[in-house]
Amino acid sequence: MYKIYTKHEPRRGVCIPKPAGSGEDKPPVSKPTNLPRPRGRDARPSPCPWRRTSPHARAVARHAHDAVALPAWFTSPGATATRRRGSAPQPRPPTDLPLPLLPPPSLASLLLAAVASSPSLPHLRHLHGLLVRLHPYLPPPSTPFLLSRLLRRLAALPLPPTPTQLRYAVAVFSSLSPPDPFLAAALLRFVHLTQPPLETFRVFSRLRRAHGRDLPFLPFAFSPLAKSAASARSLPAAAGAHAVSLLLGGFDKHRFVGNSLIGAYVACGDVGAARKVFDEMMVKDVISWTSIVVAYSRIRDMGSAEEVFALCPVKDMVAWTAMVTGYAQNAMPVKALEAFEQMAVAGMPIDEVSLTGAISACAQLGAVRRAAWVQEIAERNGLGRNVVVGSGLVDMYAKCGLIDEARRVFEGMQEKNVYTYSSMIVGLASHGRANDAIALFKDMLAAMRDGKKRRYYFAQMKDMYGILPSADHYACMVDLLGRAGLVIEALDLVKSMTVEPHGGVWGALLGACRIHGNTEVAKVAAEHLFKLEPEGIGNYVLLSNTLASAGEWDEVSKIRKLMRIRGLKKDPAVSWFEGRDGFVHQFFAGDNTHPWMLEIKKRLLELRAELKLAGYVPILSSVVYNVSEEEKERLLMGHSEKLALSFGLLTLESRSSIRIVKNLRICEDCHLFIRLVSKVEPIEIIVRDNMRFHHFRDGECSCGGFW
Repeated sequence: MYKIYTKHEPRRGVCIPKPAGSGEDKPPVSKPTNLPRPRGRDARPSPCPWRRTSPHARAVARHAHDAVALPAWFTSPGATATRRRGSAPQPRPPTDLPLPLLPPPSLASLLLAAVASSPSLPHLRHLHGLLVRLHPYLPPPSTPFLLSRLLRRLAALPLPPTPTQLRYAVAVFSSLSPPDPFLAAALLRFVHLTQPPLETFRVFSRLRRAHGRDLPFLPFAFSPLAKSAASARSLPAAAGAHAVSLLLGGFDKHRFVGNSLIGAYVACGDVGAARKVFDEMMVKDVISWTSIVVAYSRIRDMGSAEEVFALCPVKDMVAWTAMVTGYAQNAMPVKALEAFEQMAVAGMPIDEVSLTGAISACAQLGAVRRAAWVQEIAERNGLGRNVVVGSGLVDMYAKCGLIDEARRVFEGMQEKNVYTYSSMIVGLASHGRANDAIALFKDMLAAMRDGKKRRYYFAQMKDMYGILPSADHYACMVDLLGRAGLVIEALDLVKSMTVEPHGGVWGALLGACRIHGNTEVAKVAAEHLFKLEPEGIGNYVLLSNTLASAGEWDEVSKIRKLMRIRGLKKDPAVSWFEGRDGFVHQFFAGDNTHPWMLEIKKRLLELRAELKLAGYVPILSSVVYNVSEEEKERLLMGHSEKLALSFGLLTLESRSSIRIVKNLRICEDCHLFIRLVSKVEPIEIIVRDNMRFHHFRDGECSCGGFW
């Protein structure tokens, strides 16, 4: 590394007291004979020994002197401060200056306050020069601490990362000789915060090569290395930080280093290595335990996360929040709400992160009463006006089928961001209110359910506004053409795209083929989807259903065999219905475990007989198994959404509406069945599948027969 040394002689017009312990009776220090003879401005006599200086150090010291003359109150009581002719006298420091770390008379405390409030890089450079000149007059531990605070303040300034900025930080570190371990750790932290991730490792290597054993690294110097590896998502870098920490200091006795290594391995996706570090740590805190819980949540292993959470000796708000969000992110909404309730019962404070997890769980379930309860908790904890929580509430109510309530929350928010508007727009569009979405956002993407306006906006993008369509825009157009039954035209549009089509484009085309029964185009779309999204189980199921509807059972067998080879398993169809008491009932396809199952099936048979008199004919192609027609009709009556509908008709006192949430796309037969039920029963039936909302009323659906 580059070393910077400075002279300690006083500048013109400034009197600096001699360091404590220096007396006139001490013999003068002789000037070394092997140094070059000073010339020019540096040739005047100096009471301090000559020392070699770098150009940067001389510039910094000169800048410090020329910018501000040292005030008189910096000197000792017996010293006399001179000032330039004609300059104003320097004021004394205020007595009420807030200095929490050191007493006000202390020179170091004044410098610390100046560094902490420095507004710009030039001002920090000035303070750096001042620190260099005042180094002999400060207590020994003060200078490294002040320089580390200077680096911390430099990292906090809104400056773009540049090589010049890094060189200056290295120069700050080189201001002291011999190198200081505390300042070395501060330098590594600065590099981690301001430079590209792997630059921290390069600076660390240069420090080791330049100073070797003369620079022993403190334990917390390894944390920036681990955090940089996490930022770069580089597993070799994480392993390197792990090895260096073991070689030079060991992390087992320092939990903050171990926590950083766990975070690095988790960010790189190696949960096994993270667990190994966790097991080898002698001292663990709640952050250590929570990090492992989060790691297992990310790989969808909530069983292991529950085991670690149960062993955690101290369960604070962060640990509980990790479980709530883990359940919500892994499609386990019932357990997420149970954990949130236990968290509230345990007296843990509720923050926006835990609330967001509970809101997501309510949105997945479509549980209206639970949603109102979560909003009440948000208001009670003073988070009702929080923009993150408010955006989540808008999305939650929209996904629960209460689009008007979502709009009320949206209008009542004082602060809105892009996510708030996006949640409201998507909610309006998914409920079939394209015109309301356009009026809210006034953008073509808001009109994703209005074909004429969407086509107009798409045509005007390049000609009028000079905007090149992205893959998402093309996906909207493919969806539009598919709704109109123009499957071949949609395929031609995909082939003529100026950008590479992603999974959303081919998925929209495959969905259109499923509705209109075009198996040839469906195979083309699925072939691309299998390459882009090899683990997307929904693509295999959608193609299999399309082929089954056309009676191509040999092709269906090939798709199912391919799924088995790739280890893909179709999620079981499940529907949720929230009862009067707020309890969420769960129904699986062909389920016989519900305590009301006899009454449910009896009511379904009555409905089927009534609907057949009104013209209902079962759509047997919705069954994707090669069985007899009688067996197909029996299987259709066991679909989860039909079971949930029958239970709702049996239990609801108020016949205003029934809300059902399904994890998969609703089949054609169930769509027809529920549409006819809404015609013979004076109620509104709201079904949310994995594609959109279906509002059934008076024998019509808001989707217009396309979903």
